[in-house]
Amino acid sequence: MTGKGRELADMMERRKVDILCVQETRWKGSKARSIGAGFKLFYYGVDSKRNGVGVVLKEEFVRNVLEVKRVSDRVMSLKLEIEGVMLNVVRGYAPQVGCELEEKERFWSELDEVMESIPTGERVVIGADFNGHVGEGNRGDEEVMGKFGVKERSLEGQMVVDFAKRMDMAVVNTYFQKREEHRVTYKSGGRRTQVLLPDDWETTAEEIRETGRKVLGVSSGKRKEDKETWWWNEEVQDSIQRKSLAKKKWDMDRTEENRQEYKELQRRVKREVSKAKQKAYDKLYTRLDTREGQKDLYRLARQRD
Repeated sequence: MTGKGRELADMMERRKVDILCVQETRWKGSKARSIGAGFKLFYYGVDSKRNGVGVVLKEEFVRNVLEVKRVSDRVMSLKLEIEGVMLNVVRGYAPQVGCELEEKERFWSELDEVMESIPTGERVVIGADFNGHVGEGNRGDEEVMGKFGVKERSLEGQMVVDFAKRMDMAVVNTYFQKREEHRVTYKSGGRRTQVLLPDDWETTAEEIRETGRKVLGVSSGKRKEDKETWWWNEEVQDSIQRKSLAKKKWDMDRTEENRQEYKELQRRVKREVSKAKQKAYDKLYTRLDTREGQKDLYRLARQRD
């Protein structure tokens, strides 16, 4: 997440996403911090080199948070109250295929405990990367999944199915027959990963937004200045947008030319971020000798906390 917070916030604002579950944050600690553009990240991590999970909320929903459970660097949950409705957002990040079985079993045990602690009648949304394939076909598992999975079932996929049975839930994406590009969200060589989400996301998202507008209304207030990205400028924004377009181009056509273009734009983003920060700090240090400088110094001290 280091250096990516504002980019993530801009993506959420552009796509009108109010709640987002993230993983591999690689931030140690259990805090909440602004990432810019009116979004706040609640996170938990124990190692700056691996794992770490988080939930990003639009600032207007932060006041609705009643409880944050940080179980491990793979499992956490937030409880929100919205117009009298209790909503639990559960974030899970299952160990990858090469991890030890003990680590996988510990993850599922932690996730079970979180789910079982949620009172009956409260709503639950699971945003998780289960790192498993449930496979095509559903013989013997008709109550929790459909026939339209991807590839053969893996051990990790069986754990997903077992979890769905324990919690009386369903792998909803397997109930709909779709083209492969709508089922597979990640490709690397011969590997393919299926998304376990409702079929028509655009329709679902619009229904959620419309319900939110009716229940919560639309805010017209001004946004507070971002604490973490006060150095942000148009050059950084432009470089990141160009990098994102290059990444999409490379994902669609993985030629060496496209890869080099993407790598070069990655390096350019780093340079622009470094220049923007240096320019902002130079301006700040110049102001420290002025009467207004004390205010800037106080703000800088708070950012360093």
